[in-house]
Amino acid sequence: MATKPYLSVIIPAYNEEKRIANTLLAIDKYLSHQNYEYEIIVVVDGAKDATTQVVTKYLPLVKNLHLIDNKENHGKGAVVAQGMLEARGEIRLFTDADNSTSIEQVANLIPYFSQGYDVVIGSRRVKGARIAVHQTFMRELAGRIGNLIIQILAVPFVWDTQCGFKAFSEKAAEDIFKRLTIKRFGFDVEVFAIARFHRYKIKQVPVIWINDESSMVGAASFVSVLMEVIKIRVNIWRGVYR
Repeated sequence: MATKPYLSVIIPAYNEEKRIANTLLAIDKYLSHQNYEYEIIVVVDGAKDATTQVVTKYLPLVKNLHLIDNKENHGKGAVVAQGMLEARGEIRLFTDADNSTSIEQVANLIPYFSQGYDVVIGSRRVKGARIAVHQTFMRELAGRIGNLIIQILAVPFVWDTQCGFKAFSEKAAEDIFKRLTIKRFGFDVEVFAIARFHRYKIKQVPVIWINDESSMVGAASFVSVLMEVIKIRVNIWRGVYR
């Protein structure tokens, strides 16, 4: 039986043929120099481009790379959950395919698990964080307003729910993601709502973040997240996360 990995890296991917190769190489280069076992899991979410073919090409080149190829689109939340529940690592990190938060920063997250934290997240809104390349003013404003609404309705004092760099202990990952009901971009908020409900300890860690101008997330996604936050608020009232 294969050695159990210490770290699992889950990458949700939809139409990422132009970016996924560089991200895989960067992650592999860093992890290959660490003194722990790891696995990299790419979960393709019904891509309409050559994402699957590109990842397949790198299977023999990148150590411990695994591909989950969904033929239909299910949503980012659904495929992150799929990767988290398929993973075997003691710590399970999901990171975005655009590599906007570089993999080296996982070293800043890992130590908190030995301090008793269950969920350790990268944040662009806590002291010490730096945005190396900003989004447009309107997108940043929308993000701040959206986070304010998210804090009021669902998860107070989580300053950045949407940064795609979040790590979980094995127990927390398997407990939280099996309860997920939000399948698309609002899933991050639900993750925190479930974690809070079950008293998992959450740590917010500053990251260096670089905006990718070719990001797949558009204005419609912000509206969708806010609609899903209302659903999460209702779920909290109804005790869905028990």
